[in-house]
Amino acid sequence: MRLAIVASQAPAAREAAAALIKRYDTVPIESADVIVALGGDGFMLRTLHGHLGLDVPVYGMKLGRIGFLMNQHRADDLPGRIARAHTATLRPLEMRATTADGEEHAALAFNEVSLLRRSNQAAHVGVYLNGSEKLEALICDGILVSTPAGSTAYNLSAHGPILPLDANVLALTPISPFRPRRWRGAILPHATRVSFKVRDPELRPVSTTADFHEVRDVLAVDVYQSGSYSAKLLFDPEHNLEERILDEQFVL
Repeated sequence: MRLAIVASQAPAAREAAAALIKRYDTVPIESADVIVALGGDGFMLRTLHGHLGLDVPVYGMKLGRIGFLMNQHRADDLPGRIARAHTATLRPLEMRATTADGEEHAALAFNEVSLLRRSNQAAHVGVYLNGSEKLEALICDGILVSTPAGSTAYNLSAHGPILPLDANVLALTPISPFRPRRWRGAILPHATRVSFKVRDPELRPVSTTADFHEVRDVLAVDVYQSGSYSAKLLFDPEHNLEERILDEQFVL
């Protein structure tokens, strides 16, 4: 098994990477069978984005503050742990945004695509599903579309639902909604194309973020599950991602 080791800038992650490289035979990422990522969830997302085209599974070990997408850090029997690991396939969202200056931007998101107000004025956002208008103007701090893998992150903090990994659905969740007062979001089939149009963008500017890629002053944003890209994460049997997402529904 050919392993490539990557690490975040955190000192603990750098030290752990040096120890693993000394202990195990490692190769450059381009020649690897598995990428071992050391850090937190943020670093894992950057690893998935940075090496998506290689189609190489990633085995993460937690050496950061948050590690929902990571396994516990242990240096012993690393090849054996990887051989016994379960695979979780993640399909990212594709985001396409048009800005006030006419530019178009594209990005991928394994967790969520979010729209957020950029001033003291609440955002006014039109919401469309597959081209059909559902909300003429949602008055809010923002709104997001989440994957099942990302449903326990920003989506959960915005009171969105936790989605089982194999449910083939997406979460559409408002952030601090004011009007319509009773609307709390929706669970959508994974093939749904979600579109947003920003109302009164000069007075009420909005930015959009796909994972860590931000685009400011957007006029329109389209979001849909990618049919072209996927990534594979490896998890120890006792840290199976599907079970961990289900368990989050019982955390008080």
